Amino acid sequence: MKRYIGVGLFLAVAAFLSAQDVGTPDAARIQAGVDNENLKEISVDKFEIDGTWSASLSPDVGFVTSRLFPGGSSGKTPIPEEEDLNIPDTKVFGARIDFLRRGDASIFLYPQRPILIEGITKTISVWVAGRNYSHTLVLLIQDAMGRYFELEIGKLNFQGWKQLIVAVPPQPDYGKQGIVQRDLHISDLGGIRIAGFRIDVDPMEAYGTYFIYLDDLRATTDLFAENSREPDDPNDDW
Repeated sequence: MKRYIGVGLFLAVAAFLSAQDVGTPDAARIQAGVDNENLKEISVDKFEIDGTWSASLSPDVGFVTSRLFPGGSSGKTPIPEEEDLNIPDTKVFGARIDFLRRGDASIFLYPQRPILIEGITKTISVWVAGRNYSHTLVLLIQDAMGRYFELEIGKLNFQGWKQLIVAVPPQPDYGKQGIVQRDLHISDLGGIRIAGFRIDVDPMEAYGTYFIYLDDLRATTDLFAENSREPDDPNDDW
C-alpha cells in the first residue's frame, strides 16, 4: 500500500515506509527467562507536556490537528513505584482528521524525538480511544542498530478506552537479524526507541471526521544488565 507523508514530517518518517514488518507477536506468549532477568513495568510517556507529540497526514488526503486534552481512562492501574511520587497524569494526546476523499491513507502520530526504553523490552502498551473504526494501529520503533521496524498492535474497532499491548520479538542469540536491542560486545549500547504510531486507514471508513486519543504509554523491560553492571566498567564512548 502506498504511503503518503505530510509536509513537514520529520526526516525519520521516510524510514518508516521501508520499515521491516516483523508481524504481530502475541504478548501473552512472551515468557520470562529462568535466569538473568529483572522484569519491570515502566512509564514511557504519560502525554502530559504540550508540544512533545505531533500528527501528520498527506494534504491531498485531508487535514490533521493534534493537541493535549484533559482526561484519561478510569481503568488504568498505577505503577506501584509511582504511586507516591505525585507524577502528573491528567492529560491525553488527541488527533482530529478531516478527510477530503476516501481511499488508502496513513496517519502518523510521533514524538519530537524518539523515546528511549532502556533494557530489553518485552512488551509495549498504550491506552487508546479509537472510536470504533476499522483502522489499524501500528507501533513504529527504532532498534539499537538504528533500524526502523513496525509492529502491528491491532484494530481500533472498539468503544471507549482500551489498553492495547504488543510483544517485541526476542533478539536471536549472537545475531544481527530482527530487532536488535543490545550489542553483546558493547555494554552501553542497548534499548529500543519509540518512534511513533501509524494508523493505517480502512478505505471504506476514510470519510468525514475521525478522532483518536492516546494515553499512558508503558513498557515491560528486563533491566538485569543495567542493574548488575559493575560501577568500574568503563563506557565505550571515546
